[in-house]
Amino acid sequence: MQLPVMPPVKPMLAKPSSPGADGDVLPPGEGLVFEPKWDGFRCIVFRDGDEIELGSRNERPLTRYFPELLDPLRAALPDRAVVDGELVIATPDGLDFDALQQRIHPAESRVNRLAGETPASFVAFDLLALGDHALLHERFDVRRAMLEAALADAEAPIHLTPTTTDRDQARDWFVRFEGAGLDGVIAKQPDAAYQPDKRVQLKVKHKRTADCVVAGFRVHKSGDGPGSLVLGLYDADGSLHHIGVASSFSAALRAQLVDDLAPYLDHALDDHPWREWVATELQDTTQGPGGGSRWNAGKDLSFTPVRIELVVEVAYENLLNGRLRHGARFQRWRPDRTPESCTYAQLDQATPYELHQIFGI
Repeated sequence: MQLPVMPPVKPMLAKPSSPGADGDVLPPGEGLVFEPKWDGFRCIVFRDGDEIELGSRNERPLTRYFPELLDPLRAALPDRAVVDGELVIATPDGLDFDALQQRIHPAESRVNRLAGETPASFVAFDLLALGDHALLHERFDVRRAMLEAALADAEAPIHLTPTTTDRDQARDWFVRFEGAGLDGVIAKQPDAAYQPDKRVQLKVKHKRTADCVVAGFRVHKSGDGPGSLVLGLYDADGSLHHIGVASSFSAALRAQLVDDLAPYLDHALDDHPWREWVATELQDTTQGPGGGSRWNAGKDLSFTPVRIELVVEVAYENLLNGRLRHGARFQRWRPDRTPESCTYAQLDQATPYELHQIFGI
């Protein structure tokens, strides 16, 4: 492979934006180009003739995990090109990040089976090289125009992300595309060069709050108080489900939480709905609140239970298969709420919308 931009390349990144005037969710600025923020695996595709390499955000190869995309990429991309985009798995119910994670597996037989059962799509949104020309120093609007021309005849599962300079349309996307599992909106400067590993773009992500049951806590790695609160919600049948944690506490808040939680430690296991997860071999599973981490197999996630009496309001970004997609953030205690009132019904889960226009599902 001989390209003007060679792997590995760290992709250009985005940083959280500040809201505009009067509470506008979009960042201020004239002429910004907006795109949906896809919830998948960042991927830079390198093509030189029949050779194709898929590079991840951390510069590791993804090629072997997505064999079903190689021929479609050969058919869609110019003969020699480097394209930045996102790998996603689109379903009639939206994007499925859990299914995407399962595609990263060491066994070739499993990789090939999942390639047929849960095929991925590639959504392109930037062009780093074309033919013999590196485009990193070109303006984004120039790169975008060249990308549109390069992918003019692309067919599923290769797609070109939509863009707009219309702020009203971008706000509309921010609301309506949420139900399809997208993270929010990306804002780009039209005259910006491509800067690998630099946070020069802006991202606007969905944020909302929920009242959750506090079922316990995990001690901070420093040992000086809780590092996270273990959260639960009740389903329609009255069962308490572990949905994730609230974390990233300041030292002052950790100290305060020690006092706040202390009265609820006595006899915590007497009627605790997760008592068996605390005291039995189920600590080894990833389903209970004391189970192993899906992201770090060596991380100790054992937790200290508290009586099921506390309710906390937390801010969160997204929910995936009944679990918090990322850690939640502590907002305040809710002494006016009973634990039983903290149900899944309160969560703001938008209905999937318009995903079929992009993926044809």
